[in-house]
Amino acid sequence: MPDVESIETGSETSPGWRRLLRGLVRWETLLVVLLLASIAYGASVSPHFLDSITLFFIGLNVGEIAIIALPLTLIIITGEIDLSVASMLGLTGLFMAELFDHGWPIWPAIIAAVLLGGVLGAFNGFLITRLGLPSLAVTIGTLTLYRGVAQGILPTDTISGFPQGLANIGVVPIPHTHISYSVLIFLVLAVVFGIVLHATPLGRAIFAIGANQEAAFYSGIRVKRIKFWLFVLSGMVCGLAGVLWTLRFASARYDSGIGLELFVVTVVLLGGVSIFGGRGTILGVVLAVAVLGTLQTAMTADLIPAQDQNIVVGGLLLASVVVPNLGEIYRRAGGRLRTVAARRQAATAAQEEPT
Repeated sequence: MPDVESIETGSETSPGWRRLLRGLVRWETLLVVLLLASIAYGASVSPHFLDSITLFFIGLNVGEIAIIALPLTLIIITGEIDLSVASMLGLTGLFMAELFDHGWPIWPAIIAAVLLGGVLGAFNGFLITRLGLPSLAVTIGTLTLYRGVAQGILPTDTISGFPQGLANIGVVPIPHTHISYSVLIFLVLAVVFGIVLHATPLGRAIFAIGANQEAAFYSGIRVKRIKFWLFVLSGMVCGLAGVLWTLRFASARYDSGIGLELFVVTVVLLGGVSIFGGRGTILGVVLAVAVLGTLQTAMTADLIPAQDQNIVVGGLLLASVVVPNLGEIYRRAGGRLRTVAARRQAATAAQEEPT
């Protein structure tokens, strides 16, 4: 029976780090080229695009998306998906605001929002790992459920009036820099997630689950437990992102972050994470965040309407699914053609045999 690392790599002898380096050469290089092209495009449409203040606004626009993308990366590598991330962001941000509006101190309200995110993620994980329901169907359902709960709490009004010091976190850079607080949090978390995914037994188990769940189970990996806690982690990180989102806009609404799941999934898949599981790197996701943020800012500077920008994002999402799997598609097509040719040859030979 193959060990965990051989399941992760798909080979008995190929080390996991060698597989990682091969991936960097193939996909991350393409992302660097896309990033440079996006920067060149932005510089061509705005003379101020290369100013340092632009870096701040790029980070401001994609900070929460980038943070949510990290746990979703681990979930997709295991072969699952979580489409309720934006609804959890909206509900947890609104929950924090409601507690603050009812007299809670802001920091306990923030902690409660993050914990609520963990509860929401645990509900997803329970339905998926304990009841055996498909994650796509479950999280589409909870996407609507969590948004509906938020709308039931606060149908039309907004909550504002947060402490000025915390509200400024979302609109001012870190002192003496042009980096937003959300980007700093993302970079710290990216380092942690990168170490866990690429340099720990847990990370190898996550890859193994995505590569072959049944083989991983018989290798002694606690497949259901790992998946469950990944969904809990996703919910807690969404709670943190919901707090940052609410503070950035200095108000809470039930529709905060609506539609954001498209951008989060795009970032993860554009980063080279396979939608079928078993493949991906945190570095690729970090580069994808930079590409998407730079490209969106450049298109905004070029006065491209939001709906047209969504077309570009949708195209990137489609390309990030198709391009990495072109080789597999080609091999499958070639296999089918060879099978048809062999059958025709056998039929012709049978007809030519003397009776």
